Amino acid sequence: MSIEEDLKVLETKVNQLKMAYERYFLGTRPREPITERSEIQKTIIFFSNTAIQNTAMRFKFSSINSRYQAHKRQWNETLRKIEEGTYSRHRFKANLRESQAPPAPAQKSRPTGVPADSAELYDSYIAARRSCGQTIKNLSPERLKATLAKQEAALRQRFGNSEIRFRVVVEDGKAKLKASRGS
Repeated sequence: MSIEEDLKVLETKVNQLKMAYERYFLGTRPREPITERSEIQKTIIFFSNTAIQNTAMRFKFSSINSRYQAHKRQWNETLRKIEEGTYSRHRFKANLRESQAPPAPAQKSRPTGVPADSAELYDSYIAARRSCGQTIKNLSPERLKATLAKQEAALRQRFGNSEIRFRVVVEDGKAKLKASRGS
């Protein structure tokens, strides 16, 4: 490829990397785009060590490099703030979660029996769903008890007549009810 085509590709990659970092900082991308960044860094180093004869291409590379370096400084600053816990977007979300969610003991798995502790299980489940931001609109103690009784019957049929215990767990940011055989 010619230098002109290489610079167009480099410019496109820098723009894509900028968008990837924006998604990462917003929380819609799970991991930092390190591989894309290192690939662009290698290309920048290659062109920095190459003598570009065409003045227009040299100027274009210089402007792409300057834009990339400015973005890089901004990304490094934001990453530093995230590591320190001072990034404003993350602090805003954390403060919002803290103000909305009551302290939920359901973060840890806690065995709870269906017949004896159904009210306690219901309260734990409601607290866990609230802390995870899930809706509790259609939940009632009777509906939960009926659902658990149906699941318990199916599990007893499958695994025999052993005791079935339910507990509230939080997995992948969602509150769930897990069944286990009692001892």
